[in-house]
Amino acid sequence: MSPNPLLDGIRVLDLSRLLPGPFATLYLAQLGAEVIKIEEPDGGDYARTAPELFEQVNRGKKSVTLDLRKADDVAQFKRLVAEADVVVDTFRPDVLPRLGCGHETLKQINPRLVFAALTGYGHTGPYRNRPGHDMNYRGYAGELAQNGPRGGAPQVGDFQVADLAGALSCVIGILAAVIGARASGKGCFVDVAMLDCTLALQVATLSDLRMRGRVPARGTGILSGAMPNYGIYPCADGRYLALGSLERKFFVNFCKLAGREDLLELPHEPGRKSEALRTAVAELIGQRTRDEWEALLADEDSCASAILDMQEVVHNPQIKARGLIEWHQGKPACGMPIQFDGALRPALAPSPRLGEHNAEVLDASPT
Repeated sequence: MSPNPLLDGIRVLDLSRLLPGPFATLYLAQLGAEVIKIEEPDGGDYARTAPELFEQVNRGKKSVTLDLRKADDVAQFKRLVAEADVVVDTFRPDVLPRLGCGHETLKQINPRLVFAALTGYGHTGPYRNRPGHDMNYRGYAGELAQNGPRGGAPQVGDFQVADLAGALSCVIGILAAVIGARASGKGCFVDVAMLDCTLALQVATLSDLRMRGRVPARGTGILSGAMPNYGIYPCADGRYLALGSLERKFFVNFCKLAGREDLLELPHEPGRKSEALRTAVAELIGQRTRDEWEALLADEDSCASAILDMQEVVHNPQIKARGLIEWHQGKPACGMPIQFDGALRPALAPSPRLGEHNAEVLDASPT
């Protein structure tokens, strides 16, 4: 008999919308939890207007429609809370308390309840009620100031750093709190802010600040442009190679494989003297296509690799071998990136229609 999923028997009431909260609860669903989306009857999660995004992060969940501005629906919600393990909330701090559904109220109904609040700025501090999006949190965390070319403006990109850092940290908090609740019978309030979680990733930058009292200017750090042997270079076909030969042994291998051991004689430490090496490396890499460099270098201890676009990523052999992309309804979707030996990884159903599980969930709740 196959083992049960790791979170089998855990019920999550998910009040979140858009990306960060649903991404967090997607992980919980992928680990086997029962995730019930609580949506407003009139339209539901705003992400439903972006169907492919909604499908990505809401697979394997159930949908129940409740209007928490109405007393009867609040009563229904509280009946669900009595049997739940986790509530996930992404509203600003004062919203649910005003509706009579804040943590202080819900823990009286279910003392073992884990209430996870994932917000931009957290439930304390002067910014607690500010609205925000990914770039706002990244800006306050100092992360945006580091991204972009030397002498240029900060750049955002299409990768939601703060949203997803917050989502993943929220999952960690939920799992820790659930373990604690099972041991003690008492749940807790999990306060996760996307600003906080982005700042918590600033390990290298804070190390610079501790060591020098300042951080390198944008595009001039050891990992962002100062080292010619650690950078991104265009190839002959207009695509790009990531040369990550930070340690000397990897750069030695790169030069040997490229037939240019003379480059090892040029200065590579940060500074103007290293510009000759940067120019030489750029000219060298520009002589072959990206895939030619990949074939020559990738398996040879050089820390050089092709930069793939997403159409290539989904067909990459390493991605396939790890099961990182699931083909869902004929289209790619994010799989669970954590491998477990001996634990069942449930196949997720399609995302739910709005209110699809009203009868199943609400009729079964205790009165």
